[in-house]
Amino acid sequence: MHHFILLTEDISGKKMLDILLPKLLPGGSGATYEVKAYKGVGNIPPKGKADPGTIRARQLLNNLERLLRGYGKTFSSIQEDYHVMIVVVCDLDKRDKAGFLGELNAILAACNPAPATRFCLAIEEGEAWLLGDIPAIIKAYPGCNRQILAEYVNDSICGTWELLADALHKNGAAALKKDGFAAVGKAKSEWAEQISPHMDVVANKSPSFCHFRDTLRECLQGA
Repeated sequence: MHHFILLTEDISGKKMLDILLPKLLPGGSGATYEVKAYKGVGNIPPKGKADPGTIRARQLLNNLERLLRGYGKTFSSIQEDYHVMIVVVCDLDKRDKAGFLGELNAILAACNPAPATRFCLAIEEGEAWLLGDIPAIIKAYPGCNRQILAEYVNDSICGTWELLADALHKNGAAALKKDGFAAVGKAKSEWAEQISPHMDVVANKSPSFCHFRDTLRECLQGA
């Protein structure tokens, strides 16, 4: 049996994954899963500099070392026929991909025992996975700006959520930013809820989404 624990940086990511995972892990696979959302991606803290009791303590990267160490200890003695995979899903943002993956893998390597873990980065942001399926966006938002969507290059570093906002909202990203962080978060959650049900996980054109999809499938096949 395979069980996936997916760690994502915010509630919009959780909403997207909650909708997509039944498509990615169909009932016949026998796999189960749970998605845990955090209060933002945060940053990997310097060694010994964790900051409990603040918002940072509820952000994904600030928690990651503690989480992976805990999962490693919890699942080190489970039966061989029960496979638990931790999947960390977060945005690359403006980071260097190779360097960031190196930091994440260093955290994992420092765990003893280390849990089975995969890192899946949305490039540049989680909205890239939605933009990987333009037909799904059009079904969810028939009045969207199709010219903006047509000009998008998959997984480009371009201000991804802002581009999607410009395509979906009359006054675009500027209006959302003016309304503040809460308005941006609400809009992102709405996009995830409205677009994800229409997405075709096989035809998605986002390379980082395809990596995520294929990672889950490889785990199911025991790769």
